[in-house]
Amino acid sequence: MSSPNEMTRIEITEPGGPDVLQPKCVPLPVAAEGEVLIRVHAAGINRPDALQRAGKYPMRPSMNPIPGLEVAGEVVALGAGVTAFAVGDRVCALTNGGGYAEYCTVAAGQTLPIPDGLDWVQAAAIPETFFTVWANLFGLGGASRGQRALIHGGTSGIGTTALMLCREFGIEAFATAGSPDKCAAIRELGGQPINYREEYFATVIAEKTAGQGVNVILDIMGGSYLNDNVSALAMDGHLVMLGFLGGARANDVDLLAILGKRAVVTGSLLRPRTTAEKAAIAAQLREHVWPALSAGRCLPIIDKVYWLSEAAQAHAHMEAGDHIGKIVLRVT
Repeated sequence: MSSPNEMTRIEITEPGGPDVLQPKCVPLPVAAEGEVLIRVHAAGINRPDALQRAGKYPMRPSMNPIPGLEVAGEVVALGAGVTAFAVGDRVCALTNGGGYAEYCTVAAGQTLPIPDGLDWVQAAAIPETFFTVWANLFGLGGASRGQRALIHGGTSGIGTTALMLCREFGIEAFATAGSPDKCAAIRELGGQPINYREEYFATVIAEKTAGQGVNVILDIMGGSYLNDNVSALAMDGHLVMLGFLGGARANDVDLLAILGKRAVVTGSLLRPRTTAEKAAIAAQLREHVWPALSAGRCLPIIDKVYWLSEAAQAHAHMEAGDHIGKIVLRVT
């Protein structure tokens, strides 16, 4: 057991596989100005964590090297100038790293009250995916009621979140997956599944939209999907790239197709955004999405829960690719 002045956190001992995640006893962090110190009860697992562990995430010197981009827990201390929270508040937060730990400091602007009725595990599964989907599907992508969206990786944490928010805000959603079970899960979330192992997604989109295409695509594949994604876009459509599982470079790009559709090809990383930008996303989520969560809608899909000490097993499970929804670490 850690003493009141010490805590256990999970560190990346060197770039590599899941086994490089190892626990270490360290002093508690101290909340700086504008931050809160959270006693972590649960922390979400996300693909950027695995990329960072493998040495494939574009880390900057200012970034926290400890993995963990979202937590849920209790506020135990306030940094100077923090007035929006009090000690004892139940919160969830988008961290800048450091979530795989018993305590974590987070900017107050990236911290939100836990929606009514949610437990620690559910709350820890919200911030990273909801911030990402809101900023990209609705922000960069401009998705709005009555439009169509295509979500690649429809049963990932990002995918399930995107599908639920599409249903909540009246957007017709299509989503790709690679098995009948995952396609069934997409259907249960209100989306129209496309089994990429059996169907060519651009052809399916053309058939089901009478050749009009979709207004927004959230893509985790990158280079290998670029031309096919542009083919599936509607006029003035937005292709928003979030990952590069299919490669970070694209060859033989059909620029004429992009020009012909007046397509917007963009993308973003959440972690490098400024504190002010993340705070603005948090405020939008609290206004537009928190009421739905408090009403029991759009609740995160939890695939499996591991203890903090089992972080390596949790990463191995995520990288196996069989999960549907979020994987969460229980800390207490």
